[in-house]
Amino acid sequence: MIKKTLFVPLTSGLLSLACAQAIADPSPYSNFVVFGDSLSSSGQIVDPGGSAGATYRATNRTGPVYLDGSGEEYSAVAPQILGAKLGFSDDQLAGSTSATRGSEGLPDGNNWAVGGYRTDQILDSITTTSTAGDRSRPGYLASNNFRADPHALYYLTGGANDFYQGGATSLDQADAAADRLVDSVQALQQVGARYIIVWLLPDLSLTPLINGSPLQAFTSQLSNRFNTELVRQLRTVDAEVIPLNIPALLKEGFSNPAQFGLATDQNLMATCFSGKGCMENARYGIHSATPDPTKLIYNDSVHPTEAGQRLIADYAYSLLAAPWELTLLPEMAQGTVRAHQDELRNQWLADWENWQGVGQWRAIVSGGGQHQDFDGQDSVASADGNGANVNIGGSYRLDDAWRVGLVAGFYNQKLEAGNNDSDYKLNTYLGTAFAQYQQNRVWADAALTAGHLDYDSLKRKFQLGVNERGEKGDTSGYVEAFSARVGYDIAQQASSPWHLSPFVSADFSKVQVDGYSEDGNNSTALTFADQERISRRLGAGLQGKYQITPQTQVFGEAAIEREYNDDTQDVDINLNSLPNNQFTLEGYTPQSHLQRVNLGVSHNLTKDLALRASYNIRKDDDFTQQGINVGVSLDF
Repeated sequence: MIKKTLFVPLTSGLLSLACAQAIADPSPYSNFVVFGDSLSSSGQIVDPGGSAGATYRATNRTGPVYLDGSGEEYSAVAPQILGAKLGFSDDQLAGSTSATRGSEGLPDGNNWAVGGYRTDQILDSITTTSTAGDRSRPGYLASNNFRADPHALYYLTGGANDFYQGGATSLDQADAAADRLVDSVQALQQVGARYIIVWLLPDLSLTPLINGSPLQAFTSQLSNRFNTELVRQLRTVDAEVIPLNIPALLKEGFSNPAQFGLATDQNLMATCFSGKGCMENARYGIHSATPDPTKLIYNDSVHPTEAGQRLIADYAYSLLAAPWELTLLPEMAQGTVRAHQDELRNQWLADWENWQGVGQWRAIVSGGGQHQDFDGQDSVASADGNGANVNIGGSYRLDDAWRVGLVAGFYNQKLEAGNNDSDYKLNTYLGTAFAQYQQNRVWADAALTAGHLDYDSLKRKFQLGVNERGEKGDTSGYVEAFSARVGYDIAQQASSPWHLSPFVSADFSKVQVDGYSEDGNNSTALTFADQERISRRLGAGLQGKYQITPQTQVFGEAAIEREYNDDTQDVDINLNSLPNNQFTLEGYTPQSHLQRVNLGVSHNLTKDLALRASYNIRKDDDFTQQGINVGVSLDF
């Protein structure tokens, strides 16, 4: 039986370190609320072997002594580590019903998990009463007028104590335990909760308590039955339920311990660190010459060490963080379209009042590079990328007022995103047809663009314990865009050395990124549904040019644009190992206003051959895109 014991808040130094990292990370959730048993409890009852005011957690002490009475507090459990990554304070992550904190005048925290809780008690801690040791208080919903925060993140574990305490010893009872855990999820959902993380139950037969005993096979069957029923019922909950496939993660640790920094030459299922209720590991156990809980999965007969808790926290964070990066894929394509349009407009501006003769062609060849910089948002990771491009095409002058043309472009981009510099690569193939009007002082242009997107290498990287893990995939998509501008030249005559023109613009672009699955069936491998990003913009600006010499001119343009599709983007996700349990999480939010500036110079090498160079920058509060291009044009 898991003891009715709970855990203490992290030492201020350790949590401060974790939170210092989280300051720079996205933090999209208004609160973080935890329910469950000793696997998740941050500390509800006093720790008799620790420092004054410390509370107990079911994992190893922080070290280096690790022994009771050493004054060392217990290491953080997974929700504390995850909560710190999300930017929540140690007070917020503390126990909800701690008599110790109450006696010291400290506020109750949002971790309602209590050691020894069964699924029925977890439900009670949500809907009626929370009891920890000698203290009871109204449960979470009872304390909050039976309302749940739709912007908070909820975290649930449970089920193990139903088995250990003898309440789930048959398949039907395993189903009933799963039902009760889903009842907790539904109780939250029905009063507003939207984002809910739910553990699948670890295979209890792989713990030192059960492993190798006559109960191993049947306990494994009960664990699997609980999870089958849990997963099935979670699909029916009308919320974004994020399942953690802890059984799969645990098995990966056993099959490839080196990947997680665990001991490769020890029996990780049958030994533990503390020796409490199990065989202490001879090499890394608490009384050995080289005690090291980070090399072992189990601290005691059923609870993880700090290494196991960090693996679980990193795993959960990798799922939450995935859309913070993946919703940038459509933005990469939108940036490509904007870079392509900027290059065309620079060409047109250089040609302003200087078209080729009627019935003549003007060939265009250009190349350049672009850089994108995404600042972190509440639900987006910081990212930056670089790319290169080449454009080739030409225009044909129909008469005095009209010119038409075609341009093809190839753009290659690489984006690095997140704390582990995930790599996302995109090749874009664009084709544009355009028409221009220029008569007296009035001018106008319009362009229609279509293209193919080839995301040929998408590698999402994240921390998983002491090492980094990457999940790979690839996908494709398409882009469609339309742009139009109308302006009025205030120069006195066409032959004037300078031209200055206000203009208005309208832009539409649509990016479709096809859904894809990352390779393999790891616990961390994900499938992402189709993403669509539509941009609708209206703008106003001023463009001008000045003829320095008969051969050389400078030109430029400045504009502001209003984005009318600025809703936060989201993406549907599921674990590859749980294909039918889909959830939707938010990501990138486009800004509503954008400023852009283009500057360039053009020099005629001969009457028919011109060399051009330009610089472009687009910027809003969270996004900057810059580009440089050089090109030549030839009349024939």
